[in-house]
Amino acid sequence: MRDVLISNVRLPDGKAAAIEIRGGRIAAIHGVGASAAGVEAIDGGNALVLPGLVEAHTHLDKTLLGMPWYRNDVGPRLIDKIDNERLQKKKLGIDPQRQSSRQVVLSVSKGSTHIRSHVDVDTEGGLSAIEGVLATRERYRDICDLQIVAFPQSGLLVRKGTLELMEAAMRAGADVVGGLDPCAIDRDPRAHVDAVFALAQKSGKGVDIHLHEPGELGGFSMELIIERTRALGMQGKVVVSHAFCLGMPEAGYVAQLVDQLAETRIAIMTHGAPYRPVPNVKQLQAAGVTVCCGSDGIRDTWGPYGNADMLERAMIVGLRNNLRRDDEVELALDIVTHGGAKAMELEGYGLRPGAWGDLVLVDVETPAEAVAARPPRKLVLKRGRVVARDGKALVEAP
Repeated sequence: MRDVLISNVRLPDGKAAAIEIRGGRIAAIHGVGASAAGVEAIDGGNALVLPGLVEAHTHLDKTLLGMPWYRNDVGPRLIDKIDNERLQKKKLGIDPQRQSSRQVVLSVSKGSTHIRSHVDVDTEGGLSAIEGVLATRERYRDICDLQIVAFPQSGLLVRKGTLELMEAAMRAGADVVGGLDPCAIDRDPRAHVDAVFALAQKSGKGVDIHLHEPGELGGFSMELIIERTRALGMQGKVVVSHAFCLGMPEAGYVAQLVDQLAETRIAIMTHGAPYRPVPNVKQLQAAGVTVCCGSDGIRDTWGPYGNADMLERAMIVGLRNNLRRDDEVELALDIVTHGGAKAMELEGYGLRPGAWGDLVLVDVETPAEAVAARPPRKLVLKRGRVVARDGKALVEAP
């Protein structure tokens, strides 16, 4: 932690300011020309200052960053990708600690100060991926906060022993209980949702469920998730990731689901997938539903895309949702900042006295331009400490 004064910056509302950080937290936000005793002075160069970007959904243990190019010839179905990935982990020698470290360092260089990663738990890999990402979390704790979701990628109930491994993952230090397509993968939706929420209750943790299922099938799974959230009093502790079913054309049914999501405070994660119907973020935000965003997989056996830049991800969500006006583009920026922070239940997030000194400085005029132009991040600070400068992290990746 550093005691610093970041002078000559502009707040998202356009006001010039100087931000004083002491003990890792924002002590005060001053006007132009302010000074403070006993702190390191940093000139922000008239840059726009934003709260640290939030990567609310990725898969740190799976990235192939820094490894030889992987030729992808995988079949089109979800299960094809799941089965192939399980095979390639052994064949390619993917080391979860090394690979997750590489992605964390890349994310920090792009301005992310918080990451939620779904990490595979299955009967072949056991807890090896969890252990690797736990080691990465400890190694880089001073530059980025990591939340780990224990994720049954190959199914929770169809592979005997996975549920027990999930329990072990939570005891080992995972932060959130994951789930996956209750109908399509486990083919027993009620049992799947019951198992996920029972483990969450037992461990005292939240839930984050991948829901790729389309249309009414996905809507049925969503209803089960809503029902369990309400019955167990877990409002505000559940995220549904992807939620492609909310992009179905049945507007009346979607509106009912959205109202229930708002009432149970279930957050929705979207990465703006261009290949599937996606949730309408303006509809969700207008209803009071928390919306967050993530890169999903970054250069892995599923696909070669992604660069861990959450401003670029905000642009993708903006394009996918036809967000054009400045105020609309700012909604996309909110999704990769405050939306992610709320979904992840982050303490002390934001640009205000008392919040952690997690900041990103960008050489642009306005928040909308930050999304549209996405220049290299001028400075990234974690708890007042500079961790990246001019688009490059100040720590090395393995």
